[in-house]
Amino acid sequence: MSKNLVANATTSIGATRSEVWEALVTPAAIKQYMFGADVESDWSKGSAIKWKGEMKGKKYEDKGVILKIEPDQTLQYSHFSPLSGKPDKAENYHTVSISLAGTGNETEVSLSQDNNSDEKTRNESAKNWGTMLEGRKKYVEKAS
Repeated sequence: MSKNLVANATTSIGATRSEVWEALVTPAAIKQYMFGADVESDWSKGSAIKWKGEMKGKKYEDKGVILKIEPDQTLQYSHFSPLSGKPDKAENYHTVSISLAGTGNETEVSLSQDNNSDEKTRNESAKNWGTMLEGRKKYVEKAS
């Protein structure tokens, strides 16, 4: 895999950065826009993060570690999914980076995921993240 094959997704959300941030780190909110995933973390640097759920009829339990967390600005974490069929080794983890920018009631959300195995996987990841960001946009704008 190449760390250089990066999937990207962006959206603009009509809400403050703090409102978008709250939806990013609140498990009940995440469940609403992230394909029904149950997320567990204490949201501090170095802590574990787990996602549990079902996707396309298959149960999953993904995991990672919070690498960087700056409230209202940046969340970065490692991510591994056993559904990938790959062994649980460092080289099979992605790094997901989410950045928030903007002022007032408009927040730009940028997301990247590195270490995609090929162009097809990168494109599929970008599509999935785009769908998730649009779900987050609808959730946050409805709540604000």
